[in-house]
Amino acid sequence: MSTPVSTSVNAPISVVRSERLRLFAVLAALYMAQAIPSYLIAAALPPILREAGVSRAAIGYLSLLFLPLVLKFIWAPVVDRVRPFARAHRAGWVIVTQIGVIGCILAMLPLGPTDVAGLIGIGFVAALLIATQDIATDGYAVTRLRPGDRAIGNAIQGGSVALGVVVGGTLSLVLYHHAGWSVMLLTAAAFCLPPLAAAFCMREGDPAPAATAPRPSIRAFLRRPEVRTILWVALTYRVSEGLVKAMEGPYLVDAGVPLDRIGYLSGLSAATAGLAGSGIAALLVRRYGTAATLGLLGAARTLCFALFAAHALGAVVGLWPLFGAAGFQTLIRYMEIVALYSLFMAAASTDQPGTDFTILACAQLIVYFVGSLISGKLADLLGYGALFGLATLLSGAATVATVRLLGTGRGPS
Repeated sequence: MSTPVSTSVNAPISVVRSERLRLFAVLAALYMAQAIPSYLIAAALPPILREAGVSRAAIGYLSLLFLPLVLKFIWAPVVDRVRPFARAHRAGWVIVTQIGVIGCILAMLPLGPTDVAGLIGIGFVAALLIATQDIATDGYAVTRLRPGDRAIGNAIQGGSVALGVVVGGTLSLVLYHHAGWSVMLLTAAAFCLPPLAAAFCMREGDPAPAATAPRPSIRAFLRRPEVRTILWVALTYRVSEGLVKAMEGPYLVDAGVPLDRIGYLSGLSAATAGLAGSGIAALLVRRYGTAATLGLLGAARTLCFALFAAHALGAVVGLWPLFGAAGFQTLIRYMEIVALYSLFMAAASTDQPGTDFTILACAQLIVYFVGSLISGKLADLLGYGALFGLATLLSGAATVATVRLLGTGRGPS
C-alpha cells in the first residue's frame, strides 16, 4: 500500500482542504494534457481515414500506437528513479514530454489523412511521449492521494479524459469536417499548451532515493505475491473492449452516419459519461467495493456489445439504438476505469509507485491492444455481426472471472 504525502496534522482544516483541492486541480490538468493528443489519434483519426477511403484493415493498424502504452512498464522504473531536472522529478518528465507531443502534432501538418505510414510513424513517437508522461503522472497521483481519495482522484482523471475527448476527438472531427486538416491540427496543438502550467504547480515531497533504498524494478513488483490476483484481473477484465472500440467509428461510418454527427455523439457521450459516470463510479467503489462495481459494469457492458451485434445482424434497425449503445458503452468504460485504477493504486508500493501502477495499467491494456489490432481483419473476414458477437461472449466470461477472483478476498479492494 502506498503512503501518500500528507499535510501536517497541526495544519488548520482550511489549509488541508485547500491543499486537497489544489492537488485535484493539478491532477485534472495533468490527465487532460494526455487525453487531448491521445483522442486526436484514437477517436478522430479512424473515422477521418475511413471517409478518405482508407481500408478497415489499415485503420486497424493504427492500434500499433497503443504499443507504447502496453510496454511502458519496461521504462517505468527509469521514470521512478531519474530526475530530468534537479528540483523537478515527475514535473520534469511532464514538461519534457508535453513539449514533445506538441511538436508531434505540428509534424503531422504536411501529411494528409491518406498517409497512413507517416501518421503511424509520428503517432508512435507521440505515443511514446504520452506513455512516459502517464508514468510520471500516475506515480505523482499514487504518492500524493490519500487512500480515501483514490476513487475521487480516478474520477477526476475520468472527467479530465472526457474533456480531452471533447477537444481531441469531437472538436477535431468537427473542425476537420468544416475547416480541414491544418486547422484541426493547429487547434489541437494550441489546446495542449495550457496544461503545461500544471507541471509548475506540482508539489513534490519525494526526495531523491537514498543509497539504501530499494531500486525500482519490475522484479521487485513480481516478488510481491499479494498483487497476483490484481494482475489476473488486469489481464482479463477488458479482453473484449478493443474488438468493439476500434471498429465503432468505422461501423458508424459504414452505417451512414456523417463525420460531424459521429463527433457530436462521441463528445456528448464523453462529456456526460466522463463527468457524471466517473463520479458515480467513485461512489459505487466507496460504498459497495471494487468486486461488486466491476461485476455490475461488466454485465452492462456485455448488454451493450450484444446490442451492437444485433444491429449489425439486422435484428435491431435504426440509428437511435446504435447511438444509445455507443453512448452507454462510453459511460461504462469511464466507470470501470475508475474502479480498476483505484484497485491498482491500492496495490502500488511506496518504493516504486509509478512502476507498480504502470505494470498493472499495462496489463489491462495488453488484451485491449490485441483486440484492437485484429479487429479490422476480423471485421473484413467475418463481418461486424460476428465481431461484435464474439466481443459479447468474451465480455460475459471476463466479468464472471473478475467477480470470482476478487471475491476470494485476496489483494487490496
